[in-house]
Amino acid sequence: MGTFGVVIASRNFLIIHLLFFELGYGSHHDHHESMSMMSRKYIQLPSESNIGNKIEEKAKTQHVQAHDHMMSHMEKMDPNLMIFFTTNDLKVGKTMPIYFPKKDPSTTPPRLLPLQEASSIPFSLNHLPYLLNRFSFTPQSPQGSAMEDTLKQCESRSIIGETKTCATSLESMLDFARGAFGLEDEISVVTTTHLTNLRVSLQNYTILDEPKQILGPHKMMVACHTMPYPYLVYYCHYQVSENRVYKILLGGENGDKVEAIAVCHMDTSQWSRNHVSFSVLGIEPGTLPVCHYFPEQNLVWIPKSKYI
Repeated sequence: MGTFGVVIASRNFLIIHLLFFELGYGSHHDHHESMSMMSRKYIQLPSESNIGNKIEEKAKTQHVQAHDHMMSHMEKMDPNLMIFFTTNDLKVGKTMPIYFPKKDPSTTPPRLLPLQEASSIPFSLNHLPYLLNRFSFTPQSPQGSAMEDTLKQCESRSIIGETKTCATSLESMLDFARGAFGLEDEISVVTTTHLTNLRVSLQNYTILDEPKQILGPHKMMVACHTMPYPYLVYYCHYQVSENRVYKILLGGENGDKVEAIAVCHMDTSQWSRNHVSFSVLGIEPGTLPVCHYFPEQNLVWIPKSKYI
């Protein structure tokens, strides 16, 4: 099934996003095995914390040094990690390496099922044998393994401070997003859009226009990530914390143009020091906000808002 293959190909990107939240706020799971899957040694940051101007100066110095190191070694890094930046990078003319998964033009993405159809198909690990048979996959196949992993992730307990669901229809996703904001209506969705046919997945991008912050009455958002499954399933979750959502026009060195959605987490003081973003950016918890880009087809739900 070609459409399923597209989703499986983005599996590593999903792992990065899930680790982003799990390592950031702590979890009941042991993540050493998951981190080793990405074939990267993470920096153990010192336990001491600085205050005042020393924090800001050190953070800026570390960020510049880390960026130079990242540029010279970007081909050696896991490309899925090339999504992180800080609010210092949010300026016109800023150039940075970014990874956006390249779609296979010969395939079409899985479809999101209507509520009635989605409700008629069991979505449970207990029904895995039936589901594998229904979609003609063997347990040992890549598709069968991906289905099992998705169901396990969807049925796992939420991490501390996280509220999550796996949405198998548009209706269930809307209900979850509206419930997060305590709204019956008046929510909107933003997503990264490729304005040209993406030529390569990883390249240097330059910010072409002033980043537009999306404003709203809330400081939180609901992120929904695609999961590997025969039909479209979204892993949706949120944390009650201050976030800023930006729409950023990017120009690639190969001529690609992307209208990208990025989220900046403004307070990282309580995040784990083993958080993947800290080693990539070369900063410490609580020094600078951590931002990251969303790939195409991943969604960010926010209350109705306007752009600055």
